Amino acid sequence: MEEGPQIVTKSGEVVEVMDGSDIMELVENDKVFSNFVDHKFRDLDRDCDGHLSVKELQPAVADIGAALGLPPQGTSADSDHIYAEVLSEFTHGKDSRVSKTEFKKVLSDFLIGMAAGLKRDPIVILRIDGEDLFEFIESPSFEPEMMSIFSEIDIPNGSLTDYINKAFEKLTVDKGMPPVLDSWVTSNIITPALQSCGVAQEQPVSQDAFLLEFKKVLETVAQRLKDQPVIVAHSENTFDGTGVRRLLSNKFELEKTLDTTVKTMPKDQNGKISKDCVRLALDFLASAAGLPPLGAVYQIDEVIAESCKMLDMDDGKLVKEEEFKKILTELLGSIMLQLEGNPIAVSTNSVVHEPLASASTLLQPLSM
Repeated sequence: MEEGPQIVTKSGEVVEVMDGSDIMELVENDKVFSNFVDHKFRDLDRDCDGHLSVKELQPAVADIGAALGLPPQGTSADSDHIYAEVLSEFTHGKDSRVSKTEFKKVLSDFLIGMAAGLKRDPIVILRIDGEDLFEFIESPSFEPEMMSIFSEIDIPNGSLTDYINKAFEKLTVDKGMPPVLDSWVTSNIITPALQSCGVAQEQPVSQDAFLLEFKKVLETVAQRLKDQPVIVAHSENTFDGTGVRRLLSNKFELEKTLDTTVKTMPKDQNGKISKDCVRLALDFLASAAGLPPLGAVYQIDEVIAESCKMLDMDDGKLVKEEEFKKILTELLGSIMLQLEGNPIAVSTNSVVHEPLASASTLLQPLSM
């Protein structure tokens, strides 16, 4: 399989951009994709009976979960529910065996969905090796920025170590710092740097002491990153209502999306839908509207909650399908206006402990 698109940074470093193009290339090449499915199916079909049992499907479900960024099964009830939904897609909710044709269809749907998500929100794979961090330390902006960060930190009775740890949280990949909330970064990069510098535990903490000690620790961190580079998956997105406006302006696409959404909603014996299902419906059509899934971006969740409140969406009334579609359209319009007035920028960074693990796990073996 060919490498994904690449870009060159200002420092001349080549990084990979995961935009879903390689996944679509795989799925759209019927011969190659069929070969890929044959390999996958043969690996999973342990008893060689030409079908996959629920037990035999588990490794595929785990790979899809990892590719979606989920923690391992058994970690949380929420993620386990998603794993169950993935399995249900293969088995259609039954404890039945899955043929190769069914397996290929479901796997294709998942990969196309992943590709669409990556096209909307590309992931840049960064190699953080301390170079940018050294550059930041030596730059004229270092002290002013760190003084500003120090003034923002408020830790009653906090030690110098507490202040330094808090300051690290303010540094981003733009400065050459991997995400410090990752436990691996903390235990393998930051904690050893603090220990080797022997930071004093003085109280109260002065600005001068903070600047002096933080620079020492940061230089040590940069050196550790030079010796042991960290791979980070980085993505940025700005939700400004553009995707919602595009959907609302395309009457054919909007009607098609609403019809598909309504069909998935639970109904009473008279075919009516509860307004309590509005959020579920919105989650179903989120991708078409350029919105993240519910729960993925809390700022967007707040916008949705505010719109639901303004439009009195939570009264639990039962409505006919056409009325439900009208309500969804009004909700989308309200969300669009809020985002156009106050766009929401989101940046995510996560350490890739095994470079491109999620993609390689799901897409192996390949013959491209």
